[in-house]
Amino acid sequence: MTSAAFDLAAIGAGLSFAAALDDVTAALDDSSSVVVSAPPGTGKTTLVPPLLASRLPGRVIVTQPRRVAARAAARRLAELDGSPLGARVGFTVRGERAVGQDTRVEFVTAGVLLRRMLDDPALDGVDGVVIDEVHERALETDLLVGLLSEVRELRDDLVVVAMSATLDAERIASVIGTDDSPAPVVAHDVPAFPLTERWAPSPVPRLDERGVTWAFLDHVARTATDATEELVRRDPGADVLVFAPGVREVSEIARRIRAATSAFDVRELHGQMPPAEQDAVIRGREAHDPARIVVTTSLAESSLTVPGVRLVVDTCLARHPRLDTGRGMTGLVTAAAPRSSCVQRAGRATRQGPGSVIRCVDERTYAAAPARPVAEIAVADLVDAALLLACWGAPGAAGLRMIDPLPADHLADAVRVLRGLGAVDADGRATAEGRALARFPTDPRLARALRDGSPVVGAGLAAEIVALLAGDLRVSEVDAARAIVTLRGGGTPDSRRWRSDARRLERMVEPTPGIRPDLEGTGLVIALAFPERIARRVESGPEGATFLLASGTRAAVQGPLSGAPWIAVADVSRASGRATAGSGAIVRSAAALSEAQMERAAGHLLTDRVEADLVGGRVQARRERRLGAILRSSAPVRASAQESRDAVRRALPREGLGLFTWSAAADALRRRLALLHRELGEPWPDVSDAGLLADPDAWLAPELDALASGTPAARLDLATALRRLLPWPEATRFDELAPERLEVPSGSRIRIDHPPHDDPAARPVVAVKLQECFGWADTPRLVDGRVPVLFHLLSPAGRPLAVTDDLASFWSGPYAQVRAEMRGRYPKHPWPEDPWAAVPTRHTKNRAAR
Repeated sequence: MTSAAFDLAAIGAGLSFAAALDDVTAALDDSSSVVVSAPPGTGKTTLVPPLLASRLPGRVIVTQPRRVAARAAARRLAELDGSPLGARVGFTVRGERAVGQDTRVEFVTAGVLLRRMLDDPALDGVDGVVIDEVHERALETDLLVGLLSEVRELRDDLVVVAMSATLDAERIASVIGTDDSPAPVVAHDVPAFPLTERWAPSPVPRLDERGVTWAFLDHVARTATDATEELVRRDPGADVLVFAPGVREVSEIARRIRAATSAFDVRELHGQMPPAEQDAVIRGREAHDPARIVVTTSLAESSLTVPGVRLVVDTCLARHPRLDTGRGMTGLVTAAAPRSSCVQRAGRATRQGPGSVIRCVDERTYAAAPARPVAEIAVADLVDAALLLACWGAPGAAGLRMIDPLPADHLADAVRVLRGLGAVDADGRATAEGRALARFPTDPRLARALRDGSPVVGAGLAAEIVALLAGDLRVSEVDAARAIVTLRGGGTPDSRRWRSDARRLERMVEPTPGIRPDLEGTGLVIALAFPERIARRVESGPEGATFLLASGTRAAVQGPLSGAPWIAVADVSRASGRATAGSGAIVRSAAALSEAQMERAAGHLLTDRVEADLVGGRVQARRERRLGAILRSSAPVRASAQESRDAVRRALPREGLGLFTWSAAADALRRRLALLHRELGEPWPDVSDAGLLADPDAWLAPELDALASGTPAARLDLATALRRLLPWPEATRFDELAPERLEVPSGSRIRIDHPPHDDPAARPVVAVKLQECFGWADTPRLVDGRVPVLFHLLSPAGRPLAVTDDLASFWSGPYAQVRAEMRGRYPKHPWPEDPWAAVPTRHTKNRAAR
């Protein structure tokens, strides 16, 4: 590898960041990790990589979040260095590579470097890594920060520089630094040229349920056209940059402007354009060329610099990555752009002089937008990330220094998908299958569909189907097979991008020259990717049909596919209205599937087993063949003894103890045990519902077996079962601590009404005729004197007279009034003045005694 240093003075001529190179050098002298913060367009991406390459013997790798940015940055640096692209400066992106043996600086996407590190964890031959655009918080960039933190523990010579336009510098510095000290921060500020802000709110809504409205795009195009005419009259050398959320909106705005005027050179700039067209926009224009209106996505926010811009027209919208539940993968949704992004967009107008920004919203709407973008790691599907981390040996990013942790719920969903693919084991470690799928630079589910579908339907067709599944394409056909026919014959940007992606995917698998591609295999490939979305028709109606997915979701299907018995669903989303047939969801893309294809794609989801359940107190069983939640067939059978026992034990938590009939004896025993557990605790058992259901086999096993054998629940003796819980030797004092009856002074043995098991405040109650208590000076107590008995004192006729748990106080107070009232009514019964000393009278017909 050549050791010639880069001419930083020549490369940095005219670049603001050249003034910060001494600060970066000083920081690198003290630390092998540095954070650089500078506004977009200052030249940090152009200058920091060659600075590192001049200091280090090995290669310097620079990551970018987008392919177009990696290509453009490499071309720019090679041009300034005066060397051919692919010599001292090169790049590697998905499907394209320009790198030589003597390359010193290589620009790559973060995904390329992540997969390279799986094969070469130590990054042999690489001495420096520059992570650019960290502020965008792309998922792959966050993962790269985590993996590099572990690599640097083994290689203290590896230099890591994190760069961004708007960066939480201190936070990043603490992550890429060491445990002892954070990385030094080099902040480069540039005096800002004046910026004039103008507001041009649209009279129509920007968004509806379908996305950006056509009327809003009309408004943006008119605003840009009128503002450009005004600007060019004042400054013929000025250009205009229009920010739109996505490629479709870029094309529509550009088309509208071209239709309105031919006075300007209207260009598009986005990541799906051919590199040569992107380069033509980035290079700028000659002085005699007409003024340009460049309509772009967020790509030009910080990744690329468009020269000559004096006016920015901003829709204040952006495409944000979100977990797309319809496809089960990360998708893009259009929403308000964060204010920090809008500030960066506006800054593109003041890079070379005073400029203006026109925001197509009002100030209140702008102020209500999020302040900063949400980190992709918090909202994206994590299947690909979870597999990469498992292959790295850090499942769930365990042990890695991450900017933010992976959300636990999204991670759990991702691991569940990977287990279904056989890509990780029970501990989350990568299997051989997982490592094979990780070699494909695409989602593991799509990798499986491409690899396993190619030998069946042909590599070309499998690649076309996977490109349809992976792409953010707008197709009207629900039938994916028809959508492919449409894309094959279309000339739209979506069609061209789809064909390019399909060719790239086809190169990843072995050729299949002997296989005739048949669109009837479309459903098979979709099912290989999403076996949990195989669906069976369960209802039909005049406007379509309802299908049940293997995952348990119900969704409506309209059109020709509604007549298919089985389909493989590529995209399903929540919806409302008549089209959903009451299911709450509608299938957006699917393909017909035969039963043979279903069994081939989802063999791991197929089950054939006897399902036994307790119904009406008896065990009933059926043999069921299922695909996930889909019942394929069901027939009654006789359950085996073990199946019956399992059914009873499954039913018990569901039905609870109400499944049984509690006799008076069983209920009384349970109350006594509950009192002792309440007052004494262990070892007296917890006989609450939760306590008894926690381990039913400890006390109820024989009864459960009897129930499984056919004995009706009403005939089971729960009192005998509860006695199995009595602790020994403490049980020898059971009747003493919580007696069933209480002997009163008259000699009668009165039943004690113990508190309900679920009432912790209640006390034992004894209902007894007052005369039978004569001779008792104090209230008797249970549980070794801890719990006083609550007496319901009755008249000779059994009617209530008083309630007390303190007989001594009753005798000395309220008794006198009771005596005065009752002695005339019941003259044949004794009413002594000193009842605590009197001889009790026994009433042989005492109802309470009975």
